[in-house]
Amino acid sequence: MSKKLFLLDAFALIYRAYYALIRSPRITSKGRNTNAQFGFTNTLFDLINKEKPTHLAVCFDTYAPTERHTDFSDYKANRQEAPEDLLASIPDIKRIIAGFNIPVVEVDGYEADDVIGTVAWQAADKGYEVYMVTPDKDYGQLLIHPHVYIYKPPSFGNPEEILTAEKICEKWDIARVQQVVDMLGLMGDAVDNIPGIAGVGEKTAAKLLKEYDTLENIIANADTIKGALGEKIRNGKEAAIMSKKLATIITDVPVEFHEEDYCLKEWNKKALVEVFTELEFKTLGKRILGDEFNAFHSAPQSVQTDLFGNPVAVKADSGSKKEEDLPKETSGLLAEKNIGNTPHDYQLVQTPEEIQKLTDLLLLQEEICFDTETTHIDANEAELVGISFSFRSGEGYYIPCPADQAATQNILAQLRPLFDSEKINWIGQNLKYDMLVLKWYGCELKGPMFDTMLAHYLIEPEGRRSMDLLSAQYLGYEPVHIDELIGKKGKTQGNMRDVEIEKAKEYAAEDADITLQLKHVFTPLLKQKEVQRVFDEVENPLVRVLTDMEFEGVKIDVDFLNNYSKELERDAKQFEENVYRQAGVRFNLASPKQLGEVLFEKLKIDPKAKKTKSGQYATGEDVLLKLSLNNPIVSDILGFRELTKLKSTYVDALPQIINSKTGRVHTSYAQAVAVTGRLSSNNPNLQNIPIRTDRGREIRKAFIPRSNDRVLISADYSQIELRIVAAISGDANMCDAFRSGKDIHTATAAKVYNIAESDVTKEMRYKAKSVNFGIIYGQGAFGLADNLGIPRSEAKEIIDNYKKEFAGITSYMDNTINFAKENGYVQTLMGRKRWLKDINSANFTVRGYAERNAINSPIQGTAADMIKLAMISIHRKIKDAGLQSRMILQVHDELVFDAVPAELDILKPLILEGMKNALPLPNGVPVEAELGVGENWLVAH
Repeated sequence: MSKKLFLLDAFALIYRAYYALIRSPRITSKGRNTNAQFGFTNTLFDLINKEKPTHLAVCFDTYAPTERHTDFSDYKANRQEAPEDLLASIPDIKRIIAGFNIPVVEVDGYEADDVIGTVAWQAADKGYEVYMVTPDKDYGQLLIHPHVYIYKPPSFGNPEEILTAEKICEKWDIARVQQVVDMLGLMGDAVDNIPGIAGVGEKTAAKLLKEYDTLENIIANADTIKGALGEKIRNGKEAAIMSKKLATIITDVPVEFHEEDYCLKEWNKKALVEVFTELEFKTLGKRILGDEFNAFHSAPQSVQTDLFGNPVAVKADSGSKKEEDLPKETSGLLAEKNIGNTPHDYQLVQTPEEIQKLTDLLLLQEEICFDTETTHIDANEAELVGISFSFRSGEGYYIPCPADQAATQNILAQLRPLFDSEKINWIGQNLKYDMLVLKWYGCELKGPMFDTMLAHYLIEPEGRRSMDLLSAQYLGYEPVHIDELIGKKGKTQGNMRDVEIEKAKEYAAEDADITLQLKHVFTPLLKQKEVQRVFDEVENPLVRVLTDMEFEGVKIDVDFLNNYSKELERDAKQFEENVYRQAGVRFNLASPKQLGEVLFEKLKIDPKAKKTKSGQYATGEDVLLKLSLNNPIVSDILGFRELTKLKSTYVDALPQIINSKTGRVHTSYAQAVAVTGRLSSNNPNLQNIPIRTDRGREIRKAFIPRSNDRVLISADYSQIELRIVAAISGDANMCDAFRSGKDIHTATAAKVYNIAESDVTKEMRYKAKSVNFGIIYGQGAFGLADNLGIPRSEAKEIIDNYKKEFAGITSYMDNTINFAKENGYVQTLMGRKRWLKDINSANFTVRGYAERNAINSPIQGTAADMIKLAMISIHRKIKDAGLQSRMILQVHDELVFDAVPAELDILKPLILEGMKNALPLPNGVPVEAELGVGENWLVAH
């Protein structure tokens, strides 16, 4: 087997990993960003697994200055500061590299590319095939050696790419790879602040090298080069010579390639388990280390008796601390405790006598943690397999429920006094699921509740919050994972019905026990973080509301969808044929690569067409929308895309998720996902059902009342986010417009253009509307110009006038950012917090993202709180009034009800008052809502 050495450019890969996830970062349960660590580890492991290197090393830059900085003080001076999260990842990444037993190579005074270049040539001279793992184009100059290559890792869905000298020459349009440094000397490199010759770009540089071969020859012949180009070369020759030197990779760094040091060795699995656990890389840890990631220690057993006097096995105390001695917040250390080495008393409760005895005991408790075991992750499809309870740390009880439904109903009948008690505080992790399961069996929890998942959501909005992670982080305890009992996800996965009863008992009782302990940790943290109010008044009460909504579901008109599917298929085919006719060629219209080649190479509809990092033309919706005005073929492409997406994502998918028991679709609402507080939903994702086009809105026709003698009501907040902006900013003009009942966009246009409201044109109103919604989300002149298709100068003038006329909005933005910088968070009117650890970052990209979040989070979050409070109020009033009508859907700022017509006179004002009065806004800004009634959702809306 040939010897293969892979040399990784550490910082290039770390930066790439960090920024790849910057808009949806990986955040641990402690709020720690692990983008860089996760991405780098994935790249490293995939490379080892796929490429099977025999030798490997990771090369880092050091903080010591290099000769390049001495030669040119502005070298890399334009680079912004690295994000703090990225810098904080370096020690973790070095620990991960050490865990893989891979050498780190770094030399003061030299950059990583110098180290890589030196080692690569030394190894190649010894017969190695050497792959430099980097996306950096400068490395092409090193491919002068025939056994050295660039390995570009996979990114953005594109496969890895191995670049040879021939490919480098083709990419740069040069004759020899030695000319890479000549190219960089001529055109410079903005990334490293290498100046080059002002006004000379890549194409001009390649053309000059074709004629003169080297930078030195070009400079020597500068006097013979005519026109402005010759002038540029003569004026920039010193900069060009310096630039070439700066861009030249040094290959005589004082480092030696000793192959035994670079040889792949056995991993230090204990070290990897420790760092992966700390970073919460559970899935990745299992993927890399397999079962060893979940290995736990055994300990000798002692014997105790249970509640019923029966002997039970209890793990001996191996020095673990009592609950009151445990740290309330760990610093992310490896969880050393587990069911195998921690004292516990988990009891199996099976006979009617035992169940009765347990029920009597539980009725004496003030708070009880409970959990259900089922056959399915969808509560609407699940059968009850067992119920576990815990009211004291280290103790738990498990009642198995047989497959015979009558027997299970008998068990639940014995437990009903417990569920009906209004005095017991019920604790659970994602209680909505357990409550839904019980509801399908005719049982409801009547007492107050405490959901640990929601508590953590308010404490750490951006953290991950599975019970396993929370337990490891806050209790230092590693619970048994469900995969250990029923197998991994896939066709072969079983369910809890298949699990041996003793194992099920240990697993289920442990869940209840651990969740109880988490409740004791989170209770003081809610007060400490000052989010108790939003927990008590918004999130916790909403659980009962969402449980009922999910249980009710919504009926779907399958016949309508089947007919609409055929209509969309026919019309999409017509769009497709139109495209082929105009293109003069048939191709795969769903292939971005083929589409780009047809549009920009064959038809040449945009001479400035941009390419993605993978080298193919960009054909995203944003690109095509700009081209659609003057190119009918592009309009047809967009039409084809819209119809095929509607058909596959909604029209054909909705009938597939109808519940066989009810004939309705039961969407699942997630409270603890969006950091702003907004609800999200899946199966189906109601928030994404399109409403901007006629074709998309048509899908709402499929949502109908459950029977012919009912109707749907749609109630929608009116411009709620703008009202919130006006209210919390106190801007006089905007507040006055809302208090006066004016059309806010017309009023805005009148102020911006300094004209009477009666003179505002449709176009002016449209532009003002764009500014109203855009400015609070950080939209500047460039974005507004791009959005409206107007010159940047006009966009700047509109924004400048807006800021002058609505000075309160500008003050709000400035004050909010300053508050966030001083306090590290922003909050809604209800006190929901958004923590912004990057708000003081030295990196302006990262800081800018945090500043935009600072401005819009209080707005979006207050809107979220308002509609949740409305839902709680309306739900309670419907029940108190004994109405048969039900709230069934929530989408953005809209609520949908399945209503009995005879109840409309009571229900309509009840809904509108509930929405308008849910959360009064300051500065007298009124809250308005609109309501419609119809035979389907579209008509009602």
